[in-house]
Amino acid sequence: MNGKTDIHPDAVLKSLIAKGGRSNRRAGLAKLHEICHRQYETGPRNFTLPAIGRLAEAEGIMKGRVLYNAQSADYRTLIEAWAAYAGPSAPKPPKTLASHEYLMRIDDPAIRSIMQAIIAERDKLKAQLNVLKAKTQVTVDRRPLGATIAAASGVQPVAVLALTAQLTPSEHEALLKAVTPEYLEKYGLREGSHGEIINERGRTLFDVGFARAIRKILGN
Repeated sequence: MNGKTDIHPDAVLKSLIAKGGRSNRRAGLAKLHEICHRQYETGPRNFTLPAIGRLAEAEGIMKGRVLYNAQSADYRTLIEAWAAYAGPSAPKPPKTLASHEYLMRIDDPAIRSIMQAIIAERDKLKAQLNVLKAKTQVTVDRRPLGATIAAASGVQPVAVLALTAQLTPSEHEALLKAVTPEYLEKYGLREGSHGEIINERGRTLFDVGFARAIRKILGN
């Protein structure tokens, strides 16, 4: 119950006992009444069923789960009477932050105000950082540049690095230039029909497939 009443639980107990019934029921109500009275006088005034059930079970009056049975309606009525008589629990005082205690030690109000703004900004940044930590997932791809993933059924995927990916830009440019018609002509060379490199005398300097092999390496 949230509200507070002036009806004393003693009166509620009397009315419940007056209903008659077995002697062990009346004795159980009286013992439960004593537990609630002690809880009201010295305890935290917690009259929830779990709290009173634990106390009743500790004193051997009944098992705490019995309070939830339909036959235990009178016990619950008595507990609710004590809860209404005690009123709502006092709210817990707010916890004082360590930063607040530190600020209160600063006598100069101007400096205290500046420090308060700094602490507030720090707390804001920490909250934003925690949000980022919770929602950000960083995936680090350690595959070499130019690598592709090759996978076959039942085999773990592996990174395959193309030959052209292993070349630096200058190496790539040098190979490409070496088999261009303009470059070959400049030095009196030409490419044969099968990719061989021939000089001006018709002699083969680089064997069949040389120029084609370079173009394959470069991906052309």
